[in-house]
Amino acid sequence: MVAVAPRSHYDDPRKLRDLIDRVADLANQHSLTSVIVGMSGDPSDLDFPEVVDFVESELRVEDAIFRMTRERVVLFVADVDEPGAREIMERILIGFQERSSTIEPPVVGLRYFEVRPKALDLSVKQVLPTLFMPESSTH
Repeated sequence: MVAVAPRSHYDDPRKLRDLIDRVADLANQHSLTSVIVGMSGDPSDLDFPEVVDFVESELRVEDAIFRMTRERVVLFVADVDEPGAREIMERILIGFQERSSTIEPPVVGLRYFEVRPKALDLSVKQVLPTLFMPESSTH
């Protein structure tokens, strides 16, 4: 009997570069503002993968999700500005809480990177620190 290696639950890192290129292309070629959302959870939170699955099921066809690690996910929300993306994420997380068996709302870190028309060339190195670097204690 041959053992089969388990399929990874995380996306190929090259797909993230493609996703960011797609966001920049939409902004520049079609004059669409879009938002890249960094979604993070605590490594000890066993419910976070369920939250991610629910968010993915609620996204529109034109939106996309990239699973970096168990506790870090990048979402692409097309044709919306940052306040609009915040409203969408709030509504989705409320929907998760209403449908889940947990009493407490999910603890999810959300950070936003808005991409407007005429955006400069975007890179993973520009976007990821904004989405996932800890906030400094000095402002």
